[in-house]
Amino acid sequence: MSGTAELERELVRVGRRLAAAFPSSSHQPLRALDERAMQMASADRELRAALFRFVDVVPACRSLDDLARHLVSYLEQVPETPPPLAAAMRISATRAGRAALGAAAAGGVRHLAHRFIVGETPEAALGTLSRLWEDGIGTSVDLLGEATVTEAEADRYAARCAGALQRLAAATPGWPPRPVLEQDPHGPLPRTNVCVKVSALTPLLRPDAPRRGQLDAAARLRPLLRVARDAGAHLHIDMESLDTREAVLELVLGLLAEEEFGAGPSAGVVVQAYLRDSPAQLERILEWARAGRRSTPLTVRLVKGAYWDHELVQARQHGWEVPVFEHRRDCDRNFEALTRALLAAFPDVRVAVASHNLRSVAHAIAANRLSGAPDSALELQVLRGLGDDLGRALASEGHRVRSYCPVGDMVSGMAYLVRRLLENTSNDSFLFARAHGAPLDELLKAP
Repeated sequence: MSGTAELERELVRVGRRLAAAFPSSSHQPLRALDERAMQMASADRELRAALFRFVDVVPACRSLDDLARHLVSYLEQVPETPPPLAAAMRISATRAGRAALGAAAAGGVRHLAHRFIVGETPEAALGTLSRLWEDGIGTSVDLLGEATVTEAEADRYAARCAGALQRLAAATPGWPPRPVLEQDPHGPLPRTNVCVKVSALTPLLRPDAPRRGQLDAAARLRPLLRVARDAGAHLHIDMESLDTREAVLELVLGLLAEEEFGAGPSAGVVVQAYLRDSPAQLERILEWARAGRRSTPLTVRLVKGAYWDHELVQARQHGWEVPVFEHRRDCDRNFEALTRALLAAFPDVRVAVASHNLRSVAHAIAANRLSGAPDSALELQVLRGLGDDLGRALASEGHRVRSYCPVGDMVSGMAYLVRRLLENTSNDSFLFARAHGAPLDELLKAP
């Protein structure tokens, strides 16, 4: 039997086992949002755009009346408004009606935000983080913060990150033992795992002058690496939009290669599979890892990518070649190829595969097993609020699972929330297909 056929057979076996482990409610993940508007949005691109523009503007609204007026103004731009929303628009003709509509809209957005954002501060998030640990699921705390515009904002973000590393590292030793989460073939794994964004560590990161931004960000990232090392924590550096990727990657690999960080901390980077040049980027990272600059292996998190709309719009506005795969299946095929390349790099790197697509996850598990590596060599990651059912199913099967948990206030979290809603309601997404009853054989079909 060919290697491809053997992989597909193992993939289907793993996928069926995982599907059987899903909670009974997991076939309706879109309903978990408890928002009829979000379900409607999945079938209407213009309505989706209007609703998400509203979500994005909510933090700037100063009253219930203001909220209602913004919502109605966005919905008026939709050619065919669904009956429930049309009724909501009609009541906005009176002051009392606007107050009621504004209250309902504000409550709905807060409810959505709380599905994804686990707390405004690390302290507030500790209850959720410890419950996930008790359930056999590790966490990665993402301190929300998009691009900063002042040095003071960058300083505050860096201080938040340092504080989170220290507070979480102080709290996690009291959690119960979880051997699957605390050890892999390379050795011990930190209980504390925090993500940072370089664009939030400097206001000077510009594609046309990257060096200045790198130096400014390094002045804040280097101390964070020291805090993580001293606290025995993992620090993961996220990738964001394409225009800053090269500067960020060069900065991170350069810092980690410095002599003082040769033995720690545990650290990682991200590869975004929706970018057409991601195979070349991954090979660059693997070459760096193979050079053996550090005794602690680099963790590489493979994701599909969360800035697809941004990259597409920006490229079309400037007349550039589109840098992302425009069709989901092309991205999925690339994701599987990158997964195999990462697994083949064992033991030079630690591998983390982040996806809610049952096929993608089953493929990673099957490919890892056929490579001869133990299940403990692979970490599987999900997003809090979107991949909860999948995460529980994976943990029940003995896999190491990490839930990506955003922490921050609603204002700093809006951009994150809108990206998650776009992903959740995309009509070519895996979550959409599963929510609408696609059969298992279709969900496991090769892209």
